[in-house]
Amino acid sequence: MASDYTPPVSDYAFLYGEAFGVDLVARGTGGAFSAEDATEIIAGAGEFAANVLAPLETVGDREGARLEDGQVHLPAGFAEAYKAFVEAGWVTAEAPESAGGDGLPGSIRAGLGEVWNASNAAFALCWLLTAGQIHALDAVASDEIRATYLTKLVSGEWTGTMNLTEPEAGTDLGAIRTMATPRADGSWGISGQKIFITWGDHDVADNIVHLVLARTPDAPAGAKGLSLFVAPKRLVNGDGSLGGRNAVTTVAIEHKLGIHGSPTCVLAYEDATGYLVGEVGGGLAGMFVMMNSARAGMGFQATGIADRALQRAAAYADDRRQGAVLDRPAGTPIAGHPDVRRLLLSMQSKVFAMRALGVYLGDLFDRAEADGTGALAEFFVPVLKGWTTEDAVALTSDAIQVHGGMGFIEETGVAQHYRDARIMPIYEGTTAIQSNDLIGRKLIRDGGATAASLFAQIAETAAALRGIEHPVAQRTAARLDRAIASARAATTSLLGFGATRDAYGVSVPYLMLLGTLAGGWMHALALVAVLAHDTQSDEDTTRIVSADFYGAHHLPRVHMLAETVAAGEVV
Repeated sequence: MASDYTPPVSDYAFLYGEAFGVDLVARGTGGAFSAEDATEIIAGAGEFAANVLAPLETVGDREGARLEDGQVHLPAGFAEAYKAFVEAGWVTAEAPESAGGDGLPGSIRAGLGEVWNASNAAFALCWLLTAGQIHALDAVASDEIRATYLTKLVSGEWTGTMNLTEPEAGTDLGAIRTMATPRADGSWGISGQKIFITWGDHDVADNIVHLVLARTPDAPAGAKGLSLFVAPKRLVNGDGSLGGRNAVTTVAIEHKLGIHGSPTCVLAYEDATGYLVGEVGGGLAGMFVMMNSARAGMGFQATGIADRALQRAAAYADDRRQGAVLDRPAGTPIAGHPDVRRLLLSMQSKVFAMRALGVYLGDLFDRAEADGTGALAEFFVPVLKGWTTEDAVALTSDAIQVHGGMGFIEETGVAQHYRDARIMPIYEGTTAIQSNDLIGRKLIRDGGATAASLFAQIAETAAALRGIEHPVAQRTAARLDRAIASARAATTSLLGFGATRDAYGVSVPYLMLLGTLAGGWMHALALVAVLAHDTQSDEDTTRIVSADFYGAHHLPRVHMLAETVAAGEVV
């Protein structure tokens, strides 16, 4: 059964092949993949998502996950969809080659992340967490753990979770109390309680591999005393077959505002069997690999949910007729009303900027080793996560506004996107956690060098636009120049504060400033590419209007945010 979801294949074809002035995918993979290959992959994923995952989105929201006799059961159709997802090869395709996967590049994984989340965000969370665990185990696990657990995760036979949070340890991981005690056979006995565990229990795969942060005996206090362990739901025999249930009990599932189809579990470890991953005391290093993967994934999730809300709002506005539309013929749908058009253009221009920045971040990671783009990639991770998730909440709210009163009614489906989106600025590190990382570990640590390099690159694009004889190119260049100046001033203010309360008090506005500026840069790059065409197609015209709108309606926020940053903490 098909759904109302339309994957944005043409946008990805443009981003991969034109927007950045090169075949982005071929450059990032040394010719192993091309923009054409990437577009075909997104098209195939989009077809799967529209036909298999999207029809279950409302089912998952209304049925939700349920806990019966210690076992979580997912909504009707989820198990079959997961089996189809695995059999279609999507899990193995995205896993890195070093872990035994097909190793699709980051630029393509960005597009896939959007498609999975746009069609069914609750379902997509299972793969997002499994993918993060694959990266973590690939980075730090022993050969034995790789053979026993990593291979099954890469094949999709088993799924993975991330176990950090406890009742008294949320943001402050150093407060974790879960204990791991060594045993004579080399395993560890894990005892404690973990909460907010996404897909912590379910019935769609044969086993679940929990990646657990725990404290070892005599470990130092704080985060330095944490180690990392794998603890399977079902124990694994020496021959690789599954044994009995491990001593991990699903105590409860949380009743949440949204993502009802994704089971968020409370897990109790009662001397459960676990195995050390990496070195004793090295838990955070391994877990941060998974967290970094998940944080980028949140950016793709935000883009997906925002685009699905936009698609529903646009379809409704094109069909709904209400009131006379100024300077338009009788019977014009509400999409013609000036303010409804403003809302739709606002959403469309932001979604494109988010989508483009996700592809750009994936490309930076693809080129990190060969071209030295790793520092800029790491710089952009908190920006992508924080900016897109915050704006996705606003975008899904705007989608409800376009629907009017009908948007507040669950039957239209758009309210679900608003509810689902609200968690995104919170989990995998709140926006403040992202912004503190941005200014503390990145901006201040290198004295603003990475930020200065970024501003210089954006200035080059503005210069290219100034050389194009087109009114939108000229307006965009001027707007971008002013925004760069404000961003530089804000950066100078932050660096002047140093690691003080003044800096951290305005770190979120600074992150949002950079995200907004980066969005304007993405539109500017697209504008350079489009205006190089001899004639403009309808899609080209849409991109020109979108860039102009973003520059007029969204880019000016950079100036406001720069003034906020300069004020520091108001006391």
